Amino acid sequence: MMLLLIAVLVAILAYLGVVGMLVWKVNHPPVAENYDAIVVLGAQVKADGSLSLQLKWRLDAAYEAWQKENCLIVTCGAQGSNEPAPEALVMRDYLVGLGVPGEMILSDESSFNTRQNIRHAAELLKPHNAQTVLIVTSDYHLPRAMALAQDEGLAATGLGAETLPIYWPKNYGREGLAWIKYWMQKYLHLPLE
Repeated sequence: MMLLLIAVLVAILAYLGVVGMLVWKVNHPPVAENYDAIVVLGAQVKADGSLSLQLKWRLDAAYEAWQKENCLIVTCGAQGSNEPAPEALVMRDYLVGLGVPGEMILSDESSFNTRQNIRHAAELLKPHNAQTVLIVTSDYHLPRAMALAQDEGLAATGLGAETLPIYWPKNYGREGLAWIKYWMQKYLHLPLE
């Protein structure tokens, strides 16, 4: 019984350490400069077709970055079971509505997770010779997205859109688990898609 209690305490401390690492990384973001393509990672589209606040903030941040460097934008995200259209297409329409020319946007409608987002975006950008990409996602999600971009061989910088403090416990808690899954896939080669 004592060994089980010790194992549980060690697991809790390790998990809290991962969350602590994540908080540190969020507070020490990369410098978002010198990019020639932008990759915006998807988030929930509401059942009525409107953007979740998180997705709107990601897209607004991407639009501001595009205004600094008029370059290709890749929108990423498949259609979830409760979404009326693929996230990537809703994101594309929003950016076009802000003034980004449609021909400057490539869309990946088939990715269901961050690993697929990054992998598919890299494939879409290959013919366009993008040297450095700017990954745009929520601040708590950016460190893992950057790690995945590095795994895919992308030269990347990042821009994290803000998150409301009320969502920090849920987002950081879930992202801490996602980091553990990421490391298990990367270092133990476990098939945890």
